Amino acid sequence: MSLDLSPDLHALIGAVQPADAAAMTRAQARQAQLTKPPGALGALEALSIRLAGVFGTERPHPRGVAVLVAAGDHGVAAQGVSAFPPEVTPAMVANFLADTPYGPGGAAVNALARSVGARVYVMDAGVNAELPAHPALHRAAVRRGTRDLSREAAMTPQETAALILAGAALARRAIEGGADLLIPGEMGIGNTTPAAAISARLLGLDPAAVTGRGTGVDDERLAHKVAVIRTALARTPATDPLTVLAELGGFEIAAMLGMMLQAAALRRVVVLDGFVEGSAALVGVALAPALRDYLFPAGQCAEVGHAAQLAHLGLTPLFGLDLRLGEGTGGVLAAPLLLGAAATLREMRTFEEAAVPGGVEAGGHGRQRTPQD
Repeated sequence: MSLDLSPDLHALIGAVQPADAAAMTRAQARQAQLTKPPGALGALEALSIRLAGVFGTERPHPRGVAVLVAAGDHGVAAQGVSAFPPEVTPAMVANFLADTPYGPGGAAVNALARSVGARVYVMDAGVNAELPAHPALHRAAVRRGTRDLSREAAMTPQETAALILAGAALARRAIEGGADLLIPGEMGIGNTTPAAAISARLLGLDPAAVTGRGTGVDDERLAHKVAVIRTALARTPATDPLTVLAELGGFEIAAMLGMMLQAAALRRVVVLDGFVEGSAALVGVALAPALRDYLFPAGQCAEVGHAAQLAHLGLTPLFGLDLRLGEGTGGVLAAPLLLGAAATLREMRTFEEAAVPGGVEAGGHGRQRTPQD
């Protein structure tokens, strides 16, 4: 099976260009002059410089935060790879959209998003159920759940392309709504299995090295999960990233790929949540290497393969809270750190601006250290 690029998909991939190197150079120079000892803000300094590259200015001012939760079911769930039944997926979609005393949505991502003022968008990317009408539900499903990836291709090329473009459309909608930080999220029982299969193939690793417990399976079911992935990998020799996605992936993974590509094409930040999101990022960076410039990982999640994904992408997580829920929850927690990093470049004064002694020229505590210091 090969996935021929439609003109729209080809254009989307081609629109991802590297971050602004000149803006990062200016940001680095400004960071060295801010009223603090060099390095005093730790990792926030490097983050602020990367954000300058995304937004093309040494005074980046990202504002709105949006979580885009794509939900889809997986045929491979019939193989018993999850501790929970597929019926949980549509029930959780209803939970994302439910009215509560605190506002829309009763899931973890809704609660966390409210705490930081983020907006949550919900997509039916391929849930295996008839979902009730809801004005806040973005419908993009082309079928109810993928096929069993251990027996046949999970998606056709046409289905894969349709969901990538649907994810891109939802990202555009969020950006038009004011979002500068986009957090792709997912919900789908069994989705750590396709994420592990994609990761094993694209990273060239044994499935056992990237397959975790997902919803919390025991040792016996984990071994079975690894065996199912081995069967899937033996079924297809695909190495082309889009073909790997179609053969081994999921509708919500394809949708998140589209979100990432579109956000990067429009020079917005992609906050990378966890393992399933990481599998979409692996495909994306293989297609458009400059996508990496726009990826900002949240925490390293508890799934065993997440560290390997981040290492391959050359990204350092912001925290380690052993999260493994998905939904974009870790990304929401990272958003204030990224907004704060940008604020240091934008709002802090330099030694010269503040008339504070000790800048680089004065040889004070703001100067860059030398090996002799």
